[in-house]
Amino acid sequence: MVNTGIIIGHFEPLHLGEMRSILAAAGQAKILHIIITTHPAPHPNFNITLQDKARWLQMACAELPFIQIHTTDEIALPLHENFDDVSIDIPASNAKLQRVIDDLSLPTDAVLFIAENHPLAQDGTREQLAMTVITTPLQLEFDSYAIACDPIGYWSAIHPQARGDYTKTVAIVGGESSGKTTLVHKLANYYGASFVLEMGRLYVGTDLGGSEIGLQYSDYGPIALNHAQAIREAAANATAPVTIIDTDFVTTQAFCEEYEGRTHPFVTACVDEFRLDHTIMLDNNTPWVADGMRSLGNPDARGRFEQRLLAIFTRHNIEPYLIDKPDYDARYQQAVSFIDQYIYGKK
Repeated sequence: MVNTGIIIGHFEPLHLGEMRSILAAAGQAKILHIIITTHPAPHPNFNITLQDKARWLQMACAELPFIQIHTTDEIALPLHENFDDVSIDIPASNAKLQRVIDDLSLPTDAVLFIAENHPLAQDGTREQLAMTVITTPLQLEFDSYAIACDPIGYWSAIHPQARGDYTKTVAIVGGESSGKTTLVHKLANYYGASFVLEMGRLYVGTDLGGSEIGLQYSDYGPIALNHAQAIREAAANATAPVTIIDTDFVTTQAFCEEYEGRTHPFVTACVDEFRLDHTIMLDNNTPWVADGMRSLGNPDARGRFEQRLLAIFTRHNIEPYLIDKPDYDARYQQAVSFIDQYIYGKK
């Protein structure tokens, strides 16, 4: 066993193969330092920061105190489909390794852990490096390049700590009795997805005794806050590349304006700060079904509320995808087609 080991990588996304390589190295070093670098060609559909990647690894290794996490945007690693594409510049590689040693104040006997098929591990190359090389076993079932290019297609390979940044949130919105909640459950079952229930309805049950008679302006802030936390938890524990949300902050704001006659500033902040990836809006052209908690049932009220929703979306530069088919199954099929196209990349 060595005293100090180093692993350097993009980790974008962190996947199970990389985690297994880390564990293999950790079993051979008293202290293992993981250096996270920026990705030279990040995926355009996901905004991943160095801090995101540090959080994934910190959480994954939280109970492994002999693993220490670091970030750098000064060391550039090449992007390659396979190691055959990599050309080794020994002086440049030694300079990068020396910078790591200097920046982290590591002992001079620190060793570099890399995959056994890496060009730096080959005879004739490793002897020229300024740092001793120890190899880790190949993880042939995990293709880092393919996973980075298509995280959705390789969802099951992504480490659970990273999945929250690779799931896309889809809000299902609309007026009362537009079929939102039923559609949410259909979509969650279809995709095996995590989902968030309508927070206003839950709040009425938990804080107002099951009736909106006590609902007032001061309740809309807590409703939005609870909704934000529920969305965060659902995404963090995502079971699929899509996470389904029943209603959104725009809908909460619309109800506040409808019932209280004014805009709530905290809800406004939630609309802007907790942006959802996609919004599917259901037209109010389905039959009205009274459930004891709905009050906007006549055509004028339903039409007014729908226009209010659209106005708030425009105010916040959100463009919802409108489903106007009155048939419930047709709505479901159209929603599946939208998610398949814009999240799963199916034609």
